[in-house]
Amino acid sequence: MHPLARVSTLLLSLTVLTVLVAVLLTPLPALAKRSAKKTSGPVAAEILMDAGSGTVIQGRNADTLTYPASLTKMMTLMLTFEALERGSLRLDQSLVVSQHAASMPPSRLWLAPGSTITVEQAILALVTRSANDVAVVLGEALGGSETAFAAKMTARAHALGMRRTVFRNASGLPDRLQRTTARDMAILSRALIRGHARHYAYFQRRSFDWQGDTVYGHNRLMARYPGMDGIKTGYIAASGFNLAASAVRDGRRLIAVVMGGHSANSRDDRVADLLDAGFKRPTSPARPAPVQPDLLITKNSASIAQRSTAVSVGAPAVKPSAAKSTGGPSTGGPWSIQVGAFASHAAAQNSARATAKRLGTLAAGTSPAVVRSGGLYKARLTGFAATKADAACTALKTAGKGCFALQDR
Repeated sequence: MHPLARVSTLLLSLTVLTVLVAVLLTPLPALAKRSAKKTSGPVAAEILMDAGSGTVIQGRNADTLTYPASLTKMMTLMLTFEALERGSLRLDQSLVVSQHAASMPPSRLWLAPGSTITVEQAILALVTRSANDVAVVLGEALGGSETAFAAKMTARAHALGMRRTVFRNASGLPDRLQRTTARDMAILSRALIRGHARHYAYFQRRSFDWQGDTVYGHNRLMARYPGMDGIKTGYIAASGFNLAASAVRDGRRLIAVVMGGHSANSRDDRVADLLDAGFKRPTSPARPAPVQPDLLITKNSASIAQRSTAVSVGAPAVKPSAAKSTGGPSTGGPWSIQVGAFASHAAAQNSARATAKRLGTLAAGTSPAVVRSGGLYKARLTGFAATKADAACTALKTAGKGCFALQDR
């Protein structure tokens, strides 16, 4: 080959090689950006809402999609509460643990396949331990399968106005398609507080007894933030540390949701800051008063009952076999109303008597009673006809007091 031809061939080869290198290198910045996006931290989002009016006081990234983690269990519990109110579930009903439920990773109660857990125990396991195996037990009981239950959860979320939320399981365990926003979690929290006051009391529980052991909860902010009475913590790596919280001061209730915290402590501190800022703001006189949910005073908050024996609080119904009643005999119908649960007999007795006085003629023919169950003293009025019990509870709820009716057995 002629020397000039060799040079031309070499130059052409070098040109082709340069072009190939350029083509290969060009996508690298884009790939680097995509890689950086995948390895970026959880979405930091927050919202502060007035529970009475639903007004958003402040927010940051409130509509940015993120992962709910165990805040998912708030919807699992809402559907459970609705089933209890329809009568399709009972608190003392035993639910069988499937192999699928028992296979869930921690946090869990370590339920064995074929064992059972009552509905009330399941509720307490979710609000304290955030047990994933128990969440699946409830989901399967209500939906037939966890997948079918997740579809029900999503439909209920959209009906509440949680437009950007999709649920894929009952627990909040990682699933890339299970998404929500801080705003949607605040909407869910508000719906639980206002629409399920009777059962919202469960979210105040910080421990419960399970097979001879005491199971403690994850929500440590409740122990140090005055007025806070719920509602749920959550964490997976993709979401960071999440918390939906609610607190009451001077008759005003706020809801704060923080998602994507770097640690449980920093998340808790941010929720406390949001609530503090909200309570410092003046309330508009035109704003509707918040609905005060029933509060369950437990052994962990006995000092509250000692300071204020006139607080009216609600609590779930209990098995009659486990209850010990004191008070006058029933002279009316076979229904009772429960108006509070207290750490002392005296506080419950005072509440029952004060309620009878408040109701006046609506309580005619009834008797104050105190039922002891689960370490608490529950204030009741007994001897109602069914219609009178409903009328009495309606009057109390209108006045902002907790109440629910139950049939004596």
